Amino acid sequence: MKQRKLGSGGLQVSAIGLGCMGMSFAYGGGDDAESIRTMHRAVDLGVTFFDTAEVYGPYVNEELVGKALRSVRDKVRIATKFGFRILPHGQGLQRMAGVDSRPEHIREAVTGSLRRLGIETIDLLYQHRPDPSVPVEEVVGVMAELVREGKVRHLGLSEVSAATVRRAHAVHPIAAVQSEYSLWSRDPEQQVLPVCRELGIGFVPYSPLGRGFLTGALTSAEGLAQDDFRRTLPRFQDAAMRNNLVLVQQLRRLADGHGITLAQLALAWLLHQGEDIVPIPGARQLGHLEENCGAAEIQLGAADLAAIDAVFKEGKVHGARYAQGDFDLLEK
Repeated sequence: MKQRKLGSGGLQVSAIGLGCMGMSFAYGGGDDAESIRTMHRAVDLGVTFFDTAEVYGPYVNEELVGKALRSVRDKVRIATKFGFRILPHGQGLQRMAGVDSRPEHIREAVTGSLRRLGIETIDLLYQHRPDPSVPVEEVVGVMAELVREGKVRHLGLSEVSAATVRRAHAVHPIAAVQSEYSLWSRDPEQQVLPVCRELGIGFVPYSPLGRGFLTGALTSAEGLAQDDFRRTLPRFQDAAMRNNLVLVQQLRRLADGHGITLAQLALAWLLHQGEDIVPIPGARQLGHLEENCGAAEIQLGAADLAAIDAVFKEGKVHGARYAQGDFDLLEK
């Protein structure tokens, strides 16, 4: 697997990472034994970058990642996140009760993450979502203290505005910004990506396959588990899906022309957007993991990229990323 650098502080990771959220959270079901086999196979394939968060589960995903990667700790880089207030009772998303980046909570969260992961140092620590009640300068100041204490190596932010990136980076170097970015979610191209490149900050797209939609495997929300949160998302409602499936069919013809899968074409397109981009597609099964990793070897020319861009021109995708009121703290 080819390697890429995130930021200027020496964080080197595989060109494609593995997003572990879906193994424990949000998409229904989950098989820990299969997830562990998938993570082990990822290491065999050269994947060195694994992404989790305290809120995934909550907590259980960090435990799963820690259990799977303990024996190969020296070969991998583990990213996790803090920033949500988590209720003591309830299931999954019901336990998320707003944001919390108070300094004391940051320290509590990091202590818990280190314990659950079974590691001494977090390779990349993100603020999961901005907290409007705590200035980002104060948040990053506490994160920087954790770096000096040896509990964290590199710092990141998730779903923040370009202005917040600038303010944070002025306090301590930011290695990576994570946001949703894919063929059907291209907002970062407007402001955040240019600022990251100006400042030498890497970019980590989550949901690079459109929460599975860009694989072509989803044609209706009816096949999703009842607790799969995609059922609540505007883009996965019937009318929007019918319109968006037309785009996927057009993309499939391009993928077929290269003899590759839809997922591989979508990931290859992302990788061609810049050497500072490291997507983290999720995978709960070996076949999907191996398919995704194959995208790192695919070469696309200028004409290929133009044809792909033409399919997903601005305004063609139907439906918002989230329902109104959900995740209002995504900064613009």
